[in-house]
Amino acid sequence: MVDLNAYHNDFENKWCPGCGNFGVLNAVKKALAEQEIPPENVLLVSGIGQAAKTPHFLNCNFFHGLHGRALPVAAGALLANHDLNILVHMGDGDCYGEGGNHLLAALRRNLDVTLLVHDNRVYGLTKGQASPTSRYGFASSAQPFGSFSDAMNPMALALSQGAGFIARGYCGEVDHLAGLIRAGMAYPGFAMIDIMQVCVTYNPVNTYSYYNERILMIDEKEHRADDWQAAIHMALQPEETIPIGIMYQKETRPFTSRIRTLSDGPLIARTRDPSAVQAVLDELG
Repeated sequence: MVDLNAYHNDFENKWCPGCGNFGVLNAVKKALAEQEIPPENVLLVSGIGQAAKTPHFLNCNFFHGLHGRALPVAAGALLANHDLNILVHMGDGDCYGEGGNHLLAALRRNLDVTLLVHDNRVYGLTKGQASPTSRYGFASSAQPFGSFSDAMNPMALALSQGAGFIARGYCGEVDHLAGLIRAGMAYPGFAMIDIMQVCVTYNPVNTYSYYNERILMIDEKEHRADDWQAAIHMALQPEETIPIGIMYQKETRPFTSRIRTLSDGPLIARTRDPSAVQAVLDELG
C-alpha cells in the first residue's frame, strides 16, 4: 500500500505562501499515491526555476539539471530504463523559452514521459520578467513599461507538431489536475500538461480570481478527445473562458518502441561488456 506519506520529505520549502506550485505538488503526490507507485520507481527531472524545485519536495529519485535542458536528461533516462515512471517539471520560461528546441524534439520523438509545465506567465525566480506566455503589454516590477512581445500559444504549437496527448490543468483544482497527471502517465507516448499556475508575488494579472472566473472544465461527454479540429479550435479561442482537461489524445507509437535494441528490455539491465566498447574505440582510432 502506497500513500501520500511515502512521498513526504523534510526538505525546507521556500515558495511564497499561496504559490500555485503547492497545488501542483499536491496533485503529483495524489496522482502517484493513487496509482500505488513506489517512490523508487519514480524519476522526476527538472531544469531551473521555482517549478524546477518541485522534485526537492518529494521523496523519490530526481535529477535537477540546467535551464531548459530537462527533456534531454529525461530522454537519456528513458533510453536507459524505460520501465521508470518519468515526470518532467518545467516552468513556462524553462520549457517554452530556453527549452523550446528540446520541446520540439520531444514532440517529434514522442518520448514516453509526462511533461508538467508550471505556466505562471512570468519568470518568478528572477523577479518578474515576462515569459514566453506573458501577454503583450504585461507589466511587472521588472518590466514597468510592459512586454513588447506577443504571447506564444503552447497548446496550439504542440497540436501543430503532432502531439499525441495534450491537456491543460489548473493549480486551484488539485483533484482534477491529479486525474490529468494519472491519464498522462498512462498514455504510451509524450504527454504534455500545461498547468495554469498562479504566481502570487510577481504576476498581478493572472491571479486565482482571474482563473476562477474563467476556468471551464471540458465536458468529456461532449468533447471527443480524438477530434483534432475541435482541439485546435479550443486552443485558439479567446481567453474569456479557459478550458481545462484533456484537449486531445490519439494513438501513437512511443519512442522506445521504435528502437529495436530496446525490445529486449531496459539498457540498465544489460550485462556491461567494456571490451566491446574498447573494440569500437580501437576501430575508430
